[in-house]
Amino acid sequence: MAKAEKITRGTGNVFADLGFPDAEERQTKLRLAFELNRVIDERKLTQATAADLLDINQPKVSALANYKLDGFSVERLMAFLTLLDRDVEIVVRKKARSRPAGRITVVAA
Repeated sequence: MAKAEKITRGTGNVFADLGFPDAEERQTKLRLAFELNRVIDERKLTQATAADLLDINQPKVSALANYKLDGFSVERLMAFLTLLDRDVEIVVRKKARSRPAGRITVVAA
């Protein structure tokens, strides 16, 4: 008889689950990049056109499309969204009592 595997519930942040020290920042960048890529796809922009709109070169748009985000800050990704006619809203509120620490989340509306 096979030994039963133990299932561990994730935190909702794969980077935290993998032990990255900057997990919150990585998760935030990933979600912002996901929204950027969604807008670029929705508008059917080529990488060259997106690069012109974002005032970056095409290889950087390719990096975004492939979620290679080490060269991008959270602030820069938010600025890109505003260049694509999106509002970015930051809300600060008291954390839930059920959590030991505050967290950063990105919600696309």
